[in-house]
Amino acid sequence: MSRERPIRVDCLQYANWSEKVFRQMREGGVDGVHVTIAYHENFRETVQNIEQWNRWFERYPNLIFLGRTGDDLTLARETNRTAIFFGFQNPSPIEDDIGLIEVLHTLGARFMQLSYNNQSLLATGCYEAQDPGITRMGRQVIKEMNRVGLVVDMSHSAERSTLEAIEISERPIAITHANPSFWHPALRNKSNDLLRALGQSGGMLGFSVYPHHLNDGSDCTLESFCQMIAKTAELMGLERIGIGTDLCQDQPDSVVEWMRVGRWTKEIDYGEGSKNSPGFPEMPVWFQDNRDFNTIESGLLAVGFSSNEVARIMGENWRTFFDQSFGPADRQINMLDRTAAE
Repeated sequence: MSRERPIRVDCLQYANWSEKVFRQMREGGVDGVHVTIAYHENFRETVQNIEQWNRWFERYPNLIFLGRTGDDLTLARETNRTAIFFGFQNPSPIEDDIGLIEVLHTLGARFMQLSYNNQSLLATGCYEAQDPGITRMGRQVIKEMNRVGLVVDMSHSAERSTLEAIEISERPIAITHANPSFWHPALRNKSNDLLRALGQSGGMLGFSVYPHHLNDGSDCTLESFCQMIAKTAELMGLERIGIGTDLCQDQPDSVVEWMRVGRWTKEIDYGEGSKNSPGFPEMPVWFQDNRDFNTIESGLLAVGFSSNEVARIMGENWRTFFDQSFGPADRQINMLDRTAAE
């Protein structure tokens, strides 16, 4: 594997994990992946999912390992492996107990969304008709997440809640997998005002390749996707953008039903799908699996980004964000003090 290529980080995947997928990560030179380990799971179920990942780490030590810091991206590259960073797409793993935040961070969690489409105890999801913003508990949870180094992720949250999270959080937040609504006006995509506020606060946006978030869906062209990235860079700043594909490779359609329905309803909810197309959509031809990140790099170069700018988008920006976000707040203050002294 060439050491000349950019660091590659994908800040959201929920594949049907297997040796095949892990080997494709290596073939694609993917140094770090933020993986979803909980949608609607409670604390015990989440710990069981962590146990399953521990078994994979034991079984495939030459392919993957648990990532905890930004330095693990360097270790991954040096050892030709992929660092796996845990995240939750819902706050359900902490149930109603703020003390579980530090426990789960200790077990490896590095990202947690405050809501997943619906209203939660913490914030409002993007499918709700009304958005009252961050709740009382949500404010306390953000404070605790800031303290331990668990990133606030607002990918599936509504506008007011997200803007309030940006304002309340003392550390930059992330939207790990979404696109701008100026390009495709889906409920999951984000407004210019929100993205501008995210960029000004030092937060990060990961661009999604999930077809429901793309202009023209599965037929979206690579050129259109990369031109959208260029326009978003002008809006937010080049240093605030990265990749978060939302790749759900090899998952059966029963999984997308679990993602949408969980335990909150007895009825079928099609979410971003429809009655005629209820399952996972087909991925665009230019991005099928982890071996296709070089295609995105080529597309970015073709629309005018320099090699250094492509390197920032493909992973260096996430690397900087990881360095600043995953450690305890007091350690981060010490790091900033040392940097200022130098």
